[in-house]
Amino acid sequence: MAKATRVGFFRRIHEDVCTARHRDPAARSSLVILLSYQGVHAMWYHRYAHWLWTHRMKTFGRLVSQYARRATGIEIHPGAKIGRRVFIDHGMGVVIGETSEIGNDVLLFHQVTLGGTSMSPGKRHPTIGDRVVVGAGAKILGAVTIGNDARVGANSVVVKDVPAGATALGVPAVIREHPKKLEAKTAASAVDDGDSHCTPPPDWSVET
Repeated sequence: MAKATRVGFFRRIHEDVCTARHRDPAARSSLVILLSYQGVHAMWYHRYAHWLWTHRMKTFGRLVSQYARRATGIEIHPGAKIGRRVFIDHGMGVVIGETSEIGNDVLLFHQVTLGGTSMSPGKRHPTIGDRVVVGAGAKILGAVTIGNDARVGANSVVVKDVPAGATALGVPAVIREHPKKLEAKTAASAVDDGDSHCTPPPDWSVET
């Protein structure tokens, strides 16, 4: 999983808007995305909450995350680590746990849960690699790893590691390490042919 690179505040916002336009064929303008896309707004709230969480202001970070939950319908724990160009499409009902780690260029659909299976402290939530697509309603539970370029089908329940480039389908999820082209395409709510999940999107002139 590639490390997220620090960029300027306004350039990061520009990158988020471009990501939404690239990922969502229904996006009509940057202004609409800025004003109404709760998946984009949730990422902005999370960055602030995470900064507070990592600068010894955990109570305030938690309060910001709970406000974001009410405002967007998306609950992201301020302790979660999230990379660049992550887009939450539709967004409602997404839950991301405290020790979750998400790489760059990840696409999550609505009702996705990155949850835990243990009450013990420490790493208990998933690690999601780069360029992963997670379909609507999927549940990824426990300290499992989803490899780079993998796909998780809609409504699947994943409780074990998914190798890089593989597709996970079903309840419990069955791992297809060499999925058929059609199976891989439809596994995560139909990412279109113009969106190659194996190639990062352009960086839109943001310095790395």
